Amino acid sequence: MIQEAADATHYCEGSARLLLGGGFFRPESRPSRDCLVLLARTLALRRPLRLLDLMAGCGIRSLRCGLEAGAAQIWANDADPDRLPLLQANLAQLPQAVERRCTAQTAQQLLAGCLQRQQRFDLVDLDAFGCASALLPLALEAVAFDGVLMLASTDGRSPTGHDRPAAVRHLGAAARAHPASWELALRLQLGTVARNAWALGRGVEPLLSFSEGRTFRTAVRLRRRPRPGEENQLGMLAHCHGCGDQQVQPLLALRRWQPCGCPPSPLPPLAVSGPLWIGDLQDPATIGALLEQAALAPQTLAADAERLLQRLAADPAPTARCWPTETIARALGLGQPPLAALVSELQRQDFHAAASAVMAGQLRSDAPWPRILETARALLAATAAK
Repeated sequence: MIQEAADATHYCEGSARLLLGGGFFRPESRPSRDCLVLLARTLALRRPLRLLDLMAGCGIRSLRCGLEAGAAQIWANDADPDRLPLLQANLAQLPQAVERRCTAQTAQQLLAGCLQRQQRFDLVDLDAFGCASALLPLALEAVAFDGVLMLASTDGRSPTGHDRPAAVRHLGAAARAHPASWELALRLQLGTVARNAWALGRGVEPLLSFSEGRTFRTAVRLRRRPRPGEENQLGMLAHCHGCGDQQVQPLLALRRWQPCGCPPSPLPPLAVSGPLWIGDLQDPATIGALLEQAALAPQTLAADAERLLQRLAADPAPTARCWPTETIARALGLGQPPLAALVSELQRQDFHAAASAVMAGQLRSDAPWPRILETARALLAATAAK
């Protein structure tokens, strides 16, 4: 990895050296930018890459995709007209062969124009402040078949259950407090993308989903049509704040929730969230391809981004049932079980189990909740006996 440097006027990242200006910019978001550039590199292997950067800011994502991913066409847009000279100056560094366009339109205006012209892109980057749901129908129309939408939202309250009326307004879904709150937000976001894509007759394939608790990011490949059974990936997630049990049901097979582990009467109400995406969050094949591209261009991938991709590859997240080890300890009235040992033991019992890549210190498993507690208790007893 090359050494990053910054001086009083310029910021350096990957192969880019640019002016940041006075607008909002987070150096800590580099892992997401690294992932975007690597996605662009993989897409460019198949055909000349057309990138639409809807909320470009200083243009760092567009510049890096031009310099490191070999993008053929770049349209960088920011709604703030005062930022346009900075955006143009930064993208002037692109190779002459790269067709470029810099504009200062609202995302709605730009996307509406693309729809009128039937103009589509291989990679659409929608890095929004707040919730981007209102832009999704037009943004999806701008994605070419087998292209990718990279979506980011900074709306942390509504999809994590802290503003339930806003979740209904923004996502058309119920969002209840849940111990795996970041994952809940990602799955609600993916569910919204899927419903909008299906309404257009398209299919979706999640490639990457991750968060640091501030911004919720998902990369989704858009298919010409839904795969058989794809609608089974939309469902509901129920959590009992009493005993800690969790249940998942697809909307197509929705029925009465099963009794949890609480005493028969009175049963605490289940906290039900959804509709949300209940299928895989990550595509290991895509992540493997990103890491292969990173090996060919080591300046693209910083160490923390590489660790992120390795974690995501190890946890495709085929089930939405996740528990912090603190929740397991509280249910047992004992100490926290060792996560790695708990994962290994549940796998030995032929259940799916993994350490969650979305939130640290969490168990993901399809094992029945009583079996998880029984296994954790046995592990703690064995540890104490040593």
